[in-house]
Amino acid sequence: MAKAVLTISSKNYGAWALRGWLMARLAGLPFSEKVISPDDPDMKAEMLLLSASMRVPALDHEGIHVWDTLAIGEYLNEVCPDAGLLPEDRAARAHCRAICGEMHSGFSALRSSLPMNIKAHFPNYKLWSRAQSDVDRILVIWNECLSRYGGPYLFGVQPCIADAMFAPVVTRFMTYDVALDLPSADYCRTVMALPAMQEWVAAAQQEPDEIDELDAEF
Repeated sequence: MAKAVLTISSKNYGAWALRGWLMARLAGLPFSEKVISPDDPDMKAEMLLLSASMRVPALDHEGIHVWDTLAIGEYLNEVCPDAGLLPEDRAARAHCRAICGEMHSGFSALRSSLPMNIKAHFPNYKLWSRAQSDVDRILVIWNECLSRYGGPYLFGVQPCIADAMFAPVVTRFMTYDVALDLPSADYCRTVMALPAMQEWVAAAQQEPDEIDELDAEF
């Protein structure tokens, strides 16, 4: 299989970049990284060349260019069908797509008030009410999935697209010391223990401190 190129942004602040990168890792697709630094003055022009929406990640594979994280996940599921990125059962697959879509388009209060910042830790962080509502909804989603499909991942014994979509949320909950019920706390530990997540976190820790989180996508 031809090696792909995945364009990403900051590993410390780039929530969407993490989602696409983790999907590619879970799919087993060989790829190289092209990193666009958020503090690079040429970043905006570079991203415009990659995508009219100026969003990363962007995947290039066998002459096909895919941006938007959900589209990347669906593409990877097609080219790596044995990776189990989507559940085999039709009902579970529909459920998976539904919660991924909810993550993709929702939770704006959480995104704005708890930006991804892997290197930081804010114990006893005070959540405002709208952000807490987003947290509460996410915990409902997680508990329903973990109960229905048996864990340790959202749809069973192996990580899938849904886990990649919620991985940046896991890092946010760790960064901001968000209070979690026991199943959700266990789930966060399971996600953070993934070798790919450990690799991402290690790279994030090495990023220059001068990168401004306000310049990174979230």
